[in-house]
Amino acid sequence: MSFFDLTLAALRQQMAPLHVSHVHTLWRAIYREGERQPADRRDFLPPLQKWLRTLDPLFFPEAVHTIPSHDGLTHKTLLQLADSAQIETVLMGYPGRHTACLSTQVGCAMGCVFCATGQGGFTRHLAAGEIVSQVLHHQAILRQNGQGHLRNLVLMGMGEPLHNYAAVMAALEIISDTRGINIGPRRISISTVGVVPGIRRMAEENSPYNLAVSLHGATQAERVRLVPVAKKWPLEELIDTCHFYCKKTARKIFFEWTLIENENDTSEQARALSDLLAGMPAHINLIPLNPTAGYNGAPSLRAVKFKTILRAAGFPVTIRQRRGIDVAAGCGQLAAS
Repeated sequence: MSFFDLTLAALRQQMAPLHVSHVHTLWRAIYREGERQPADRRDFLPPLQKWLRTLDPLFFPEAVHTIPSHDGLTHKTLLQLADSAQIETVLMGYPGRHTACLSTQVGCAMGCVFCATGQGGFTRHLAAGEIVSQVLHHQAILRQNGQGHLRNLVLMGMGEPLHNYAAVMAALEIISDTRGINIGPRRISISTVGVVPGIRRMAEENSPYNLAVSLHGATQAERVRLVPVAKKWPLEELIDTCHFYCKKTARKIFFEWTLIENENDTSEQARALSDLLAGMPAHINLIPLNPTAGYNGAPSLRAVKFKTILRAAGFPVTIRQRRGIDVAAGCGQLAAS
């Protein structure tokens, strides 16, 4: 187990012989100050120094390379993990803030036809610490460049977060802890392709993070063409679970819809989507398709009309800003290649 897999409560258990103040000192140094070699800290009291000398050095994934987008604000990094597996993570700059897109698995088992990660198949889950380490990587870059700190996180990179539920929730507990990294739950979004048990569990546990559900089709037949896992969790079951989530948590859901020319971008499909989500507190994000090597579809040119129909039905709608497409850093393009 990596140090970064430990929540604060778990770290307290590990450091039981020491006073709790030592635990908080170490937690703050690593997660708030960005310390990478805590065993060398001379300002730590002797009991803490002695305990740290019993540990292996902290392992940080190696940045194999970082590719900047032509927009100058988006950077995709290929990280190599301890077992030489590789993942991609993206840092996006906006006026006054930065957002990181995190991966939760090496590959993905969901098989969405237009997604580069899904096209490559599934290798393994990430441990909680491997998710946390992506945040530490981005925080270190921002600190070095005098650009402040991360404000928002989206778990929309490689993998299906709710397929790796326990590790994801442990990682987010670490990331959102106010004594460390301190990225608030309301600034963290978990995106799922529709893993029904995970959505239900988030509702029952009253998970504080934002939920985004990728639909892409307003009927079972349309959705299963794009999202094969819809065979396991049909659209009717998914929508029922989303209603349960909204009722149980009193929160809205962000629904994501990748717009593909002549596939799911007609006026009729926009109206079908509005009927499907009727009565649910929902915000709809429209995402023009990004190119991948394994899918021949084209981005729709009907986004504005699609948006107009949904807005007329009373839904807040956003057309997702395309970022990093030139370096394959956009939605659905990450493939650790």
